[in-house]
Amino acid sequence: MKKKILILILILITLSGCTKRFNIKDEDGKNQKSYVSNIICKPESEELQKIYEENKEQLKVDYDKLPNCPKLKINSGGYEGLWTSIFVKPLAWIIVKIGLLVKSNGLAIMIVGFLLRAIMFPLSKKSTNMSENMKKAQKDLDSLERKYKDKNDKESMMAKSQEMMIIYKKYNISPMSGCLFAFLQLPIFFAFLEAVYRVPAFFENNFLVFNLGQTPLEGFKAGNYWYIILVLLIIGATYLSFKNMNMNGNAEQAKQMKMMSTFMIVFISMVSFTLPTSIALYWIVSNGFTIIQNLILKKGKL
Repeated sequence: MKKKILILILILITLSGCTKRFNIKDEDGKNQKSYVSNIICKPESEELQKIYEENKEQLKVDYDKLPNCPKLKINSGGYEGLWTSIFVKPLAWIIVKIGLLVKSNGLAIMIVGFLLRAIMFPLSKKSTNMSENMKKAQKDLDSLERKYKDKNDKESMMAKSQEMMIIYKKYNISPMSGCLFAFLQLPIFFAFLEAVYRVPAFFENNFLVFNLGQTPLEGFKAGNYWYIILVLLIIGATYLSFKNMNMNGNAEQAKQMKMMSTFMIVFISMVSFTLPTSIALYWIVSNGFTIIQNLILKKGKL
């Protein structure tokens, strides 16, 4: 468990440093607002265009050579490395094109979020099946632990390992393949996050009564209390997705998983007030897909 958490943290640190920003003060000079400096297309609103025009020297790209967001290309902004070229820019391009097709960037973000989860469904299904099989094998694994409880010599450890592999084979368990889905989720999430942040158009438009670039806290300050619905949907989707997770393993492992789930639910609940609507929409759709998928898989209909 500790190794998995460490790997996830390392992935988080590695991938979250791609978006570059610059800050400018407001008219009274008291507050600063952050803007993405390595955007891959020009903003559409005159106000934002003016800000970028006046701060070209702070940008990490050649602003004059950037296309307007509706005309975004996969290679817009130049080459920035494999991560951005293979994942971030293609994702941004797909969202923009779907947005033009459905005439809503907010809806496009939700559609792409759904498609990503649908593409990952085979891995997700395999991971869920592995969890169910592990649950069935737990009785045998507990007996194995009791059998070798006080035996720490090399021969006993080798025998224990061999017997464990026999149990895994009996219940069709492949630990590595079961973990694959968990390890892929974060890179895909951060690629999506990066794609959204680097296209100004995603933060300029509205979806229903929400501004795609506005956070619930900003919405509340502006007098738009509809954002409470967004917050409740984020918290509810997160809670239900973790609630449907299989708490397999022995009592200690189950306890650790429960503590981790509780921490994540509390953490996301606090963060939900500072998530831009565009990111919140992806989070809600992604977790909603997971909830429905787990319910269907548990009933054995897929």
